[in-house]
Amino acid sequence: MEVREKRGEDIEKANQEAVERIVSARPTLVGIGQALLDVPGMGERMLLHAGRPVTWERLCGPLRGGVIGGILYEGWARNPEEAVELAVSGELSFEPCHHHQPVGPMAGIITPSMPVWILENKTFGNKAFATLNEGLGKVLRYGAYAKEVIEKLKWMEGTLAPVLTKGLSLRGEADMKSLISQALQMGDEGHNRNRGGTSLLFRELCSAMVQGDAKREEISQVLDFLHGNDHFFLNLTMASAKCSVDPSAGIEYSSLIYCMARNGTDFGIRVSGLGDRWYTAPAPMVQGLYLPGFSEEDAAPDMGDSAITETYGIGGFAMAAAPAIVKFVGGSAKDALTTTRRMSEITLAENNAYRIPYLDFRGTPTGIDLLKVVETGILPAINTGIAHKEPGIGMVGAGLVKPPAACFLDAAHDFIIKYL
Repeated sequence: MEVREKRGEDIEKANQEAVERIVSARPTLVGIGQALLDVPGMGERMLLHAGRPVTWERLCGPLRGGVIGGILYEGWARNPEEAVELAVSGELSFEPCHHHQPVGPMAGIITPSMPVWILENKTFGNKAFATLNEGLGKVLRYGAYAKEVIEKLKWMEGTLAPVLTKGLSLRGEADMKSLISQALQMGDEGHNRNRGGTSLLFRELCSAMVQGDAKREEISQVLDFLHGNDHFFLNLTMASAKCSVDPSAGIEYSSLIYCMARNGTDFGIRVSGLGDRWYTAPAPMVQGLYLPGFSEEDAAPDMGDSAITETYGIGGFAMAAAPAIVKFVGGSAKDALTTTRRMSEITLAENNAYRIPYLDFRGTPTGIDLLKVVETGILPAINTGIAHKEPGIGMVGAGLVKPPAACFLDAAHDFIIKYL
C-alpha cells in the first residue's frame, strides 16, 4: 500500500513538472528558413508527412495525393504517373514530421525546398518548424496536386517567403504566446478559426514588409494573399504548440500526453513517461459539415498533426473562446462551451496565458492526463478539416472528431505495468 501511495505521489509530482514545462514555454517566431537547411535530419530525397510512420501501401488517398504533389513540386517527376512510380520505387524516404521537429496540417507534406517557419521556445531553447499555410480548398495539404496547386507553392517559395523574411528581419522576433492569447480573446480557438491570429500577424508584419526592399508588386501580392487567407496563422499556432509541448516528453512517471497525430490511416498518441513509442488505433471518421456537392461518402478518415493544438490546450479545448467556430465544424454555441468545460476533467492545469472571456477568463484546460482519460472515459475533443478520400481533389468539409479509445487504453495498460 505504501509503495502504491509513493508511486501515486511520484506520478503527481512528474505530472506537475510536465505541465509546468508546457505553461512556462515561450514560443517565439524567430525566422523563416528552408526545410533542407533548417529542419534537423531532413534529406535531399525525403518527404515528411503527418502522423506516425506509415508505408506507401498504407497511405490514405489524400496523403498519397500530397506525396504526388510534393514530388511534382520538387521536379522529381514530370507528371502524376511518374510521381507514383518514384514513390513506390524505394528511392525516396517517407518519415513523420514529428520525428524531425516540424508539424504539418492534414497530409503534412514537407519537401526539401519548402520554406518553413522557425519557432523557438525561449524557456528551454528547443525549436519547431512548419510550412507556410496555402489556404483552404484545393491545396496540397488536402491531397490536391493540380497545376495551379504547384504554381501557388512555387509562388510561396519564390515570393511570399522572401517578402515575409525581409519584413520579419526588420520587425524582429515575435512573441507567439502573446499573439495566441490575443487571438483567443478575438474569437479564435487556435485550430480551425484563425481570423484573429492572422489579422494580428498582418498588423505585426505589414509595416515592416512595406519598409523592406521587396518590389512593390510582390508586396501587394503578399498582402492580398494574407488578407484572403484567414487560416494563415494556423501553421504558426501548430509550431508554437509543438515547441511548447516537446519539453514535457520523457519525464519518468508522467502520464501526460505530449503528442496526438493522425495520418488518415492511424491515430497515434505519445505519453511522457512512456518515451517516444506511438500507441495507435485506426483513424476515425470526422463528423462535420460538408462543402456543396460533397457528403460523408466522399470523406477520408481523420488526418494531420494539427491535434498538437489540442495537446497544447487550445483548438478543441478552447472552443468556448470561439463560439462562431460551430458554423464551420458543426454543433451549437452551447456545445462549444460544454466541450471546453469537459476537457477540464481530463487535464492537469489551466494555462492562464490563454484566458477565455465566456468562462470568466479562466485559462484553457491544458495537459491531457492519460489516466484521467481512461478513468473518466472522456476523449480529447479535436476539431479538424475533412479531405476527400481520393487523391488530387482536396478539402470537402470540416468537423469534430473523437479519437479512438483503444490507443489510450493500450497506453494506460503499459503505463500501469511500468509504474503501478
